[in-house]
Amino acid sequence: MADSRSRTKPPTAAPALTHLDAEGRPAMVDVSAKPATARSATARCDVRFPAAVAAQLHASGLRSAKGGIVDTAVIAGTMAVKRTHELIPFCHPLPIDGIRIAIDWEGERALRIECTVHTVHRTGVEMEALTGATVAALTIYDMCKALSHAITIGPARLMAKRGGRRDIGASP
Repeated sequence: MADSRSRTKPPTAAPALTHLDAEGRPAMVDVSAKPATARSATARCDVRFPAAVAAQLHASGLRSAKGGIVDTAVIAGTMAVKRTHELIPFCHPLPIDGIRIAIDWEGERALRIECTVHTVHRTGVEMEALTGATVAALTIYDMCKALSHAITIGPARLMAKRGGRRDIGASP
């Protein structure tokens, strides 16, 4: 009987940090040799409220003295996606082909924010999706903080990405 170790795949190289050069200094990745392909990413961030605040928001239909909470968060998240390269030092400025931000109740006490971003380019839009979701969450916090400072944000996480070297998660 053959040794089972002979049938296993050879180990792959460990992933490397791409934003550091050979000397360990910060560096922007050169994507000029990569082909432009369709890429998308979806990120999620949650905003959790104390029970009394959640009840008040349910009763108000998510409106506050500052305006429609969800509508404002969608606008802020959209603006953040388009300006990610201005906030994160080594993000490339990208042509954004589409943004969808969905905000819904997740149970009685949390809002779930999902931000999906599409582009055709040489690099992905994971950072744009994460930035959109988290800025939308920060906007909700800002609009609701008069009710409580016990509101929590997070976790923020990448749910899916398509295009590039590897796909992750469900199709955005």
